[in-house]
Amino acid sequence: MQRFAVYRNNVTVSLMGAIADTFPVCQALLGAACFRDLARAFVRDQPPRSPVLARYGAGFADFVAASHLADDWPCLPDLARLELACLDALHAGDAEPMHPATLAAVMAGPERLPALRLTLHPSLAALDSRYAVVSIWAAHQGDETSANIDPEVPESAWVLRHDRSARVLPMAVGDVRFIAALRHGLTLGEAAALAADGADFDLTRCLTVLLREQVLTGIHDPDLRIHP
Repeated sequence: MQRFAVYRNNVTVSLMGAIADTFPVCQALLGAACFRDLARAFVRDQPPRSPVLARYGAGFADFVAASHLADDWPCLPDLARLELACLDALHAGDAEPMHPATLAAVMAGPERLPALRLTLHPSLAALDSRYAVVSIWAAHQGDETSANIDPEVPESAWVLRHDRSARVLPMAVGDVRFIAALRHGLTLGEAAALAADGADFDLTRCLTVLLREQVLTGIHDPDLRIHP
């Protein structure tokens, strides 16, 4: 029995370490001791259901949102969602980016643009938050001074993989809606209309970023064929 208790404790400590590795900014924000207690509570409440631990912690953000820590740190659940999106970007599948010349050829017929359907890179995700989680995350990468951050300022971002690293790009609310709409299978025209509804959205700028970051992987033109 004692040997089993030691084994169980070792497993718990190992899983807590996995949570700390996935959510380093959350840990830095809370402090090591507080985060350790939170991670232990999560491991006990949600033990892994698979031997593959690459995405263990998928329920961490919701667990944090239901904890008392969310009262003192309201940005914490969304910060955890951002960090999980970074992990997902690193483990996502790969796809060849579409050549800009292909997009230029398709867009030569503007009357067909609204009916196009865009295919996005598997690593691309979008996040919209009521809090400054993008700036908080960046501050812990050494990209920004945390003293200048107002945590109550809403922020949005795209998360993607670039050169085997996760990138977090500050974007507008409309850009997040646009990506979500495309992921749900809406056409370019439908997604753009939804993104622009009451939000700051520039379709040309958005497509430019998709091309620059090489996360636009294909276009389906119903009148022609699927463009690689």
